[in-house]
Amino acid sequence: MPLLSIIVPVYKAENCLDELYRRLVAALETITSDFEIVLVEDCGGDRSWEIIERLSAQDARVRGIQFSRNFGQHYGITAGLDHCDGDWVVVMDCDLQDQPEEIPRLYTKAREGYDIVLARRGRRRDSWLKRATSWLFYKLFSYLADIEYDGQSGNFRIMSRKVADNFRKMREQLRFFGGLVQWLGFPTASIDVAHAGRMEGNSTYTFTKLWKLASETVIAYSDKPLRLAIRFGFTMAFLAFCYGLYIIARVMFYGSPIEGWSSLIVSLYFIGGVIIAILGIMGIYLGKTFDESKKRPLYIVRRKTFDEPTRTA
Repeated sequence: MPLLSIIVPVYKAENCLDELYRRLVAALETITSDFEIVLVEDCGGDRSWEIIERLSAQDARVRGIQFSRNFGQHYGITAGLDHCDGDWVVVMDCDLQDQPEEIPRLYTKAREGYDIVLARRGRRRDSWLKRATSWLFYKLFSYLADIEYDGQSGNFRIMSRKVADNFRKMREQLRFFGGLVQWLGFPTASIDVAHAGRMEGNSTYTFTKLWKLASETVIAYSDKPLRLAIRFGFTMAFLAFCYGLYIIARVMFYGSPIEGWSSLIVSLYFIGGVIIAILGIMGIYLGKTFDESKKRPLYIVRRKTFDEPTRTA
């Protein structure tokens, strides 16, 4: 079993994989030569898999996995964790914004007695729009999921084998790597790291994708949207009851009924919209429950550069 496993989900990364490999090897060999690099190619449609096959052929420590179709980054991380063997596991992105040279610092901090060490990014080298949407995502997630999640910490981190093994037991369809790891509750520390600029291209996480990830993650982690809907319903009922008392009192003491056909219609449409929205939230929860009941595999592996995993899911 290697000392270190590096898990890297790969998507449209043909122009940075060679540089990623070179820098990873240089950084890891300052710790040990006993490591493995697990590259999970998520069907980006470029030459990434060809490069992974070449790297694996020239260095047996590189292990490649390719999905049958695009499943998503967090499923790629899950596949890497399912097929890694290291005593310590590092998860990082492939675009070199997570710098391999920080891994020795993560490992040194972990050796102080922590099962998880997060790489907390300083000033992010992203566009203001990307920073704003990420900030909104993490704020929304923390509030609705009732988890204090640090948005400055991405996927880049090191974990002990104990954490990785327990993570692999959680097989729910809705995956959010950072939230699942935080839920485990193992002793955690963080270090500040420099956030590099993207080597090439733009982030594939658009605002729409972040919103979809946020909504699905909140549904997977919390029933708070349902509880908020109940509170809102009771609040509306209470306000309607108070307004009803006001109408009765005005008729009894002043003899003047309340007029306002327009306000009545607006109120009816508003309440109707609220009811439909609440039913929609309930429908989403039921739909996700239905998806979980199918027990489908989280991902499908098309091919690997090694014979078989030494660990199974």
